[in-house]
Amino acid sequence: MGFGSYDESEQQDQDNEIDEDAAVNVHEHSHDGKVSFDSEASQDELLDKLSEIKDANADEE
Repeated sequence: MGFGSYDESEQQDQDNEIDEDAAVNVHEHSHDGKVSFDSEASQDELLDKLSEIKDANADEE
């Protein structure tokens, strides 16, 4: 068997008790809305800053 063997009895009638109150709720912090950001910087200034950040990250690697 290429991927290992398993006991077929483990695959039958699994009766697990799950505490749903203790389970993780993936939608606990979900929200619908918009995010906006106003800046005094021009598009060119922002692009220059982005280039600086990318260059700094490339130097760290």
